[in-house]
Amino acid sequence: MRSIGARLALWYAGVSTATLILLFVAGYYLLQQHLVHALDALNRAEFEQIKSSLGGDYAQLTPAEVDERMRGAAEIASVLFYVEIHAKDKSLLFASHNLGARRLVDVPGQHAFDAPLDGIGPLRIGEFFLGPMDVLVATPANQVRQVMNGYAEISLILVCLMLVLSLITGLVFSRVALSPVRAIQETAHRIGSDNLSERIPVADVQDEISNLARLLNEMFDRLELSFNQIRRFTAEASHELKTPLSLVRLQAEKLLVEGGLTPAQEEAVQVQLEEIVRLNKIIEELLFLSRAEARAVRLAFRRENPRAFLQSFAQDARALAEHRGVNFTAQLEGAGIVEFDPNWLRQVLFNLLQNAINVSPAGGTITLTSDFTVESWRVAIEDQGPGVAPEQRERIFDRFVRLEAEDKPAAPKGSGLGLAISRSIVGLHRGTIRAEARESGSGLRVVFELPVLERSA
Repeated sequence: MRSIGARLALWYAGVSTATLILLFVAGYYLLQQHLVHALDALNRAEFEQIKSSLGGDYAQLTPAEVDERMRGAAEIASVLFYVEIHAKDKSLLFASHNLGARRLVDVPGQHAFDAPLDGIGPLRIGEFFLGPMDVLVATPANQVRQVMNGYAEISLILVCLMLVLSLITGLVFSRVALSPVRAIQETAHRIGSDNLSERIPVADVQDEISNLARLLNEMFDRLELSFNQIRRFTAEASHELKTPLSLVRLQAEKLLVEGGLTPAQEEAVQVQLEEIVRLNKIIEELLFLSRAEARAVRLAFRRENPRAFLQSFAQDARALAEHRGVNFTAQLEGAGIVEFDPNWLRQVLFNLLQNAINVSPAGGTITLTSDFTVESWRVAIEDQGPGVAPEQRERIFDRFVRLEAEDKPAAPKGSGLGLAISRSIVGLHRGTIRAEARESGSGLRVVFELPVLERSA
């Protein structure tokens, strides 16, 4: 369960319900003992009445006299009590008429105990000694069982109600208690590389939540300082690097214009100029990535059906592919309205196309497919190259990871930033990009998806 509020509510409900169950169990035991003691008290009271009925000369009474004196008293109490009187030799002196032919159980060594009796049910029996006589007084215990069953039913209902109410109460309390945590979460979600100045509101109270908010604010202060320093360094470094590179390039071009160089020297200067151009391109790409991560790139979004945009790109892509000795095909399916910046998205497509051309064998085919789902516009470019191992498909979107074909040494050397830039541009469009294997044969398929505003028939 992901929500800590739900877990807190469950814990609260579980602890509350378990506590109530323990209380009910203890209450059940105590109430049962109280009712049993009440029955024992009734039996003792009946014994005192029997003692009074027998009189002070009970030790000299014959069995007939015991029966005569007990008959009237036993008839009055026969609604509630069952009575037996035994002599020392265990012979029966008297039995109340409600017992009939049945006899009470006598458990040796116990003076108050429970015992069943056929046709009557469970009894609470008390054994009392009166001179040479042993008196057994029994009271039906059905009432105790009925009371305890009623107590158990009511307890079960109350436990169920407690569980429901404690869940509701726990959810309410956890929501109130975790409201500062939600405020921290919402603020932390809003804080990004382009919004590092916002801070989490901190209450005046001194508790764990407030201390956590202060700690996070201090961390955001350090992050903002670090981001600002990195941005400042990137801007200053790019400016300071481009100026001497421009001067080096001018001097190299001047050497070529003035002449007087040997062929080997001219070739070396040409290589220097090519590397300077490549270095300038790397600096521009790094600057773009830095600005993209800081959300400082402003896109000129347009809402339109991308079919015309893809048809225009396909014409240029076909010409570029044929120049490099490979084929290019486009399969455009479906229609819809998508919000995108044509210039930047064209850069993404050219980056993916260039990578596909670099790894495609001579005469191979590069395929662009476009289709629409309910929620997204999906574009894929796939090649027939050697492909990429599954564990490397996510890594190729990192900086300076080059996707080159070993059997095409003449392919232009890339900077290893094309896919990283493509991922940044797609991210600015609120989309996703991924690499996967082709459905048939070797090769790689790079897919990006952008949200669809409206799908057309």
